[in-house]
Amino acid sequence: MSFPLIPPRHPAPLDPEFRPAVLANRAFQQAVEAAGGGVPLVFGLERSHGHLSRYETRVFPEDHPRAEENLFYAERLLKFLLWQRGAWRVYVGGPASIASYLLQTYSPTGARAFDYHFMGEKVYLRPFTIQPCAAHEVPPAREAEQALGRHLDGHRIGFDLGASDVKVSAVSEGRAVFSTEIIWEPVVQTDPAYHYHHIRSALLEAARHLPRVDAIGGSAAGVYVDNQPRVASLFRGIPDEHFDEVRTLFSRLQEEFGVPLVVVNDGEVTALAGAMSLEDNGILGIAMGSSEAAGYVNMAGNITDWLNELAFAPVDYNPDAAVDEWSGDRGVGALYFSQQCVFRLAPKVGITPEGETKAARLKSVQAHLEAGHKGARQIWETIGVYLGYALAHYAAFYELKHVLILGRVTSGSGGPIILETAREILEQEFPDLAHINIQLPDEKSRRVGQSIAAASLPG
Repeated sequence: MSFPLIPPRHPAPLDPEFRPAVLANRAFQQAVEAAGGGVPLVFGLERSHGHLSRYETRVFPEDHPRAEENLFYAERLLKFLLWQRGAWRVYVGGPASIASYLLQTYSPTGARAFDYHFMGEKVYLRPFTIQPCAAHEVPPAREAEQALGRHLDGHRIGFDLGASDVKVSAVSEGRAVFSTEIIWEPVVQTDPAYHYHHIRSALLEAARHLPRVDAIGGSAAGVYVDNQPRVASLFRGIPDEHFDEVRTLFSRLQEEFGVPLVVVNDGEVTALAGAMSLEDNGILGIAMGSSEAAGYVNMAGNITDWLNELAFAPVDYNPDAAVDEWSGDRGVGALYFSQQCVFRLAPKVGITPEGETKAARLKSVQAHLEAGHKGARQIWETIGVYLGYALAHYAAFYELKHVLILGRVTSGSGGPIILETAREILEQEFPDLAHINIQLPDEKSRRVGQSIAAASLPG
């Protein structure tokens, strides 16, 4: 790979080869500018209902000696945009060599075959298409946004479905009167009835703490359209021939309980929880649980129809970075902001995660941290370094005032370590972004805040 990679000024204690995407992209842009300003590259990402996002940048002219670097830059940039915003059709307005390379890479037999099939067949239910064109031919942006949640009247149930547990809360007139976590192992299940039974049982448990149930709101990892899971890691074990039972799962629960029920991506609820607690907007929520979940409340206080699936968005350009076992790609967020990251780093400091479930194994590593194990502390310091550089990267794609981090990985002492490390990196290396307020909710909100915020979803 000819693309220049920049080592961070703040090395990751347990990952000395970490090469932040933000540093490489900034160096590339500076080189293009120094070479005369380059030529435009414009991506247009078309989603459902004709909604379209644009992203404009500049690259080397095709006759420039460094033009080959355009290919890596454009591919990683498109990969990020696809998982941040989503698209079934991508307009590539710029040098023909870039469009040709992306057509080959994002194809049924290319390196990004996973993304090709996921975006096309599974999320948007139509063939994924890359359309080469001139920069001026990329259509104008056509974004969509809507208000989300913040309804806390009456008696409500909120739930959050993770890969390790179901969190559920009973909320009465805006106040949580009951919250609990129920351990489960959904990813390996092949029978849709397992999911229905566990979610139903959690809802019934919360209902016992309310005089009546007026509404139910839920969050879960994956892509949800009209309360239907399109693709979700929780249901990966369900055979295709039985997936219709998953698509109808929440409509059947709504019919049984007889009240409004709304389910959205868990990242959106993370951001909503932040907006509600801070009483402000421009918030990126990042939940570090079984994977990385993200959501965004824009400066107007609304959500968009972007995917915000940053678990698959690259943050590390190290060519030998860890490989995501689902997508097959390297250096993506799921391996840096999740319990997967903890399990990846723990052996480097002589810690073997122990327990029958992922939740138990994470707790076993956290116990070493709470006991003062120096190596365990380095795990969370490394995640903090990852986060500091990733937030600088995310800021190129989101307008940010606040970042809220929560999830099991941030419980206990780990959260403050991540927070302090990330803040130090922003302040020292990215002073233009030091205004971003990175925040941890209190311990209880860190663990069940999403289920409480989810209760506010139905209007």
